[in-house]
Amino acid sequence: MSQQTFLYQPKVTEVLNNIRKVMIGKEEAALLSVVALLAKGHVLLEDVPGVGKTMLVKTLAKSLDCDFKRIQFTPDLLPSDVTGVSIYNPKTLEFEFRPGPILGNIVLADEINRTSPKTQSALLEGMEETSITVDGSTVQLGEPFFVMATQNPIEYEGTYPLPEAQLDRFLLKMEMGYPTPKQEMEMLARTSNSHPIEEISAVISREELVGLQKETAQVYVDRSVHRYIVDLVTGTRNHEGVYLGVSPRGSISLMKAAKAYAFVHDRDYVLPDDVQFMAPYVLGHRMILTSEARFEGKTSASIIEELLTATSIPVKRTTGE
Repeated sequence: MSQQTFLYQPKVTEVLNNIRKVMIGKEEAALLSVVALLAKGHVLLEDVPGVGKTMLVKTLAKSLDCDFKRIQFTPDLLPSDVTGVSIYNPKTLEFEFRPGPILGNIVLADEINRTSPKTQSALLEGMEETSITVDGSTVQLGEPFFVMATQNPIEYEGTYPLPEAQLDRFLLKMEMGYPTPKQEMEMLARTSNSHPIEEISAVISREELVGLQKETAQVYVDRSVHRYIVDLVTGTRNHEGVYLGVSPRGSISLMKAAKAYAFVHDRDYVLPDDVQFMAPYVLGHRMILTSEARFEGKTSASIIEELLTATSIPVKRTTGE
């Protein structure tokens, strides 16, 4: 990426430095993951097997002094395997709740599209409401709560496409991509004796992370930038190549992501540039294209690019700019 390390918020820099020790050439994916974490959103990583999706999540989790849980999704996984289950204790003559992995702070939902839609939906309430319902009782999830899900492309056999309702729960959707030959050579050199993830340690405590999330929420957004976000989202609803445009939740998500992107760059105000950078990652998976648009070779990314070009950029300067 074009940004330099010293431009980042100090604690963000420490996390990114940890990730750089393990991941090679994944600066943008690492930065976007931190953005989603600070915005209290969730991330969907989609790419072919073996490009480092799971390793990125593990490295991020190890950089944070939080409770890390992993859910390996398989076709036979049940919703109770995600949320937990009440088990009868003959000694106390009462049912005891055994929490599932969703009650962790950092949750890795590995290969989420390998399991059935019924089990996928078990994540919905937790991701949206930060609480789950088990046997009629509501269980509050811990703070912070961050889900990072990985999936293989849906054209691979043995996968279940995520429903639109669940895709909308993810703040960001992104891809990893293959490394360059030079990066792959460096990867082989780093892992020849031991894996570098074993050498990193936590650089942010749970309390510090919650504090950073609160600071992120206080980042200033001018009304002109609000209008810019609304104009972009409205454009997806009116575009002839879009069958279903972005919902109001998408507008809120884009604002939160832009605030977090500004915060990681150590600013307390949002620029239109922040919105432009985050728009493809926030809006792309919330759109359904028409069959005609897909036939013409258009993608969500290309349509968003059209809208970014056609939408007027605010010229009013924000406080502190």
